[in-house]
Amino acid sequence: MLKVIIDTNVFISSFFGGIPREIINLWKDGKIVICLSQNIIEEYLGVLNRLGLKNQKEIQNLTKLFAEGYNSIFTAKTPKIEIVENGPDDNKFIECAVALDSKIIVSGGKHLKEIKKYIDIDIISPKKFIDLYSQREN
Repeated sequence: MLKVIIDTNVFISSFFGGIPREIINLWKDGKIVICLSQNIIEEYLGVLNRLGLKNQKEIQNLTKLFAEGYNSIFTAKTPKIEIVENGPDDNKFIECAVALDSKIIVSGGKHLKEIKKYIDIDIISPKKFIDLYSQREN
């Protein structure tokens, strides 16, 4: 099964529909595995809390899925990688991909997308991911 890192901006955007929601639905439907680290989960929840979305049932359901390890793998230890100079907080996504041997990071953030590729890890937009996933399924 395809192991995918989902950048925070894509994860948060999924609450508002569109292609990011399609990606999260692939995860919820068991079609992809989402790769997580403590830093990634903390950022997801921190942004949701700042946006005032913390009491919504959907967020509670998602945190339950994370806690149960639903279609996800978690790394407690990641290597220290400093490749994203203009957005150092984004390094956590590359670190997680390396730790869990994921080949895809889905990101809408310009700092990560500027890198495009790190070793054998592709950093792609949500639209490109859906296009690639659709081709793979056909």
